[in-house]
Amino acid sequence: MTGRGTRSIAIAYGSGSLDIDVPADATVVLPRHRSPAADPLGALRAAINAPVAGPPLRELVRPGQRVAISVCDITRPQPRALQLAALAEMLDGVVRDEDVVVLIATGTHRASTERERLEMLGPDVLARWRVVDHDARDEASLEDLGMVGDVPLSLNREWVAADLRITTGFVEPHFFAGFSGGPKMVAPGLAGLDTVLALHNAARIGDPRATWGVTVGNPVHDAIRAIAAAVRVDFALDVLIDDRHRITRAFGGEVLAMHAAAAAAARDEAMQPVERPFDVVVTTNSGYPLDQNLYQAVKGMSAAATVVAEGGTIVCAAECRDGLPDHGLYAALLGSADSPAALMAQIIASPKTQPDQWQVQVQARVQAKARVLLRADGLSDAQVRAAHLEPTPDVSQAVAALVAANPEASVCVLPQGPQTIPYLP
Repeated sequence: MTGRGTRSIAIAYGSGSLDIDVPADATVVLPRHRSPAADPLGALRAAINAPVAGPPLRELVRPGQRVAISVCDITRPQPRALQLAALAEMLDGVVRDEDVVVLIATGTHRASTERERLEMLGPDVLARWRVVDHDARDEASLEDLGMVGDVPLSLNREWVAADLRITTGFVEPHFFAGFSGGPKMVAPGLAGLDTVLALHNAARIGDPRATWGVTVGNPVHDAIRAIAAAVRVDFALDVLIDDRHRITRAFGGEVLAMHAAAAAAARDEAMQPVERPFDVVVTTNSGYPLDQNLYQAVKGMSAAATVVAEGGTIVCAAECRDGLPDHGLYAALLGSADSPAALMAQIIASPKTQPDQWQVQVQARVQAKARVLLRADGLSDAQVRAAHLEPTPDVSQAVAALVAANPEASVCVLPQGPQTIPYLP
């Protein structure tokens, strides 16, 4: 990078970070997080007692109720233990512990391990309440609820049977659902496979409105909201978090109004305009747990694709300690055609939606626009190439080579990956 000088930037990677060198004039886009809440449990109590809309939770809790609480799975950095502790205060002395179930909203992801449950929930929750991993493929655990619009709806039977249904989550921009959290904690989180496939079919994922920061008019999120409205969510508790997964703000109340308020706040913090597209965009997948496999790392690539120039290059750093992963159909689908373009054509032509095809579809769309290089210590070079990506052992060297080939190349860095979504006004 002769003549332009360099500077060092720390980018999220695994449980730590990587220090990389980029041109001194590179544009670095970081989220505008608020300071972490001085009293996070107090912030959660306030959200529960003074909701955005609807009654406070204390007015909904009754003796003898069966209570179901949904939480994110291990692929999300949700502060579950704190959120559950705040909810426990409202349930104490009213609802029996044996009448509470915590449902891990896996969607179509794998079940959690014992170690992951301890990491996610803490020993107090595990000792006190029953914890169940949702299984979208277990017909016996699902309740058929007919159709909501064009979506066949089946949901976790324990969720449907509960007298009091509470969702918990965190809100950040999502690459095709607009924003995470809120109604997503019902479907796809607790939905049966047929429901998930309908929500993620090629037409919905391929719609240009199915993208970062868009909810209303987004065919994915419109369907998700319709499901949440149809099945009744009694109370929702979402948070915004910083890059160290600390709570910055908390929102509670009626799920749709609460989520709209939280999404507006997340948009202000996590979405930033840039003046132009860039020849080179360096991105991450926000570190662990989000970068635990390549399937999840597609989000970081998609964040970079919003501002990479046509024919440009994305350099993605994601640890992928969990591999591709080995479970699910993502790896098999990637291997079913010899190029991203062929994969895209195959998905669009197929009348049947397959599990995980949406991630392949988004990856192929990114690669139609830009070359993608990947630093992933959890994958071999052969695995990276089989995923139609180019392996690179060193992000700094990759950027230096790209700039050497084009000394005028514009460079953008997203150190926190999809925690900050740049966009062209």
